[in-house]
Amino acid sequence: MNTRHSFGERLLGAARLDIDTYEEVEADTTATLQAALVVCLSAASVAIGELNTGLAAVLSGVAAELLGWLLWSAITWLIGDKLLGGTATWGELQRTIGFAQGPGLLSALRAIPGLDRAVEVVVALWKLVAVIVAIRQALDFGTGKAILTAVLGFVAYVGLGVLIAIGLGVPVPI
Repeated sequence: MNTRHSFGERLLGAARLDIDTYEEVEADTTATLQAALVVCLSAASVAIGELNTGLAAVLSGVAAELLGWLLWSAITWLIGDKLLGGTATWGELQRTIGFAQGPGLLSALRAIPGLDRAVEVVVALWKLVAVIVAIRQALDFGTGKAILTAVLGFVAYVGLGVLIAIGLGVPVPI
């Protein structure tokens, strides 16, 4: 593929689960900042959807999402590349997983009375499928291994989060 699409086209392509879009952002080493922007916009949309739009809440949400994105990408890379034999760099997973957060921009619609739960469920499922496509395309293996990578990565991510919370003395909501 020789075509380079705009940020908006990439965002829409990733949301449409377009394989060529994921391949494009995987290969474009300059797209990491774009992927980070998708993560930030998604986090800001969550804050808007929760009607929690104070600047401190938005900034802390964006910071937490950026950190979570970096950690999730690293864990996914370790599991998919090192354990399950995929072929990707951490940067490739950062870019594809970052763009997979695009459906999160719809989270702002949660602010509309009566749509809160429906939007939350649709966005969560859409992002899950997008992340599986992102993992599959970045690691160059089948959907089954992509799902396994996502599940193992999620378990490791949550486990690490619990350990960090315990280490910091923060209550763990389990």
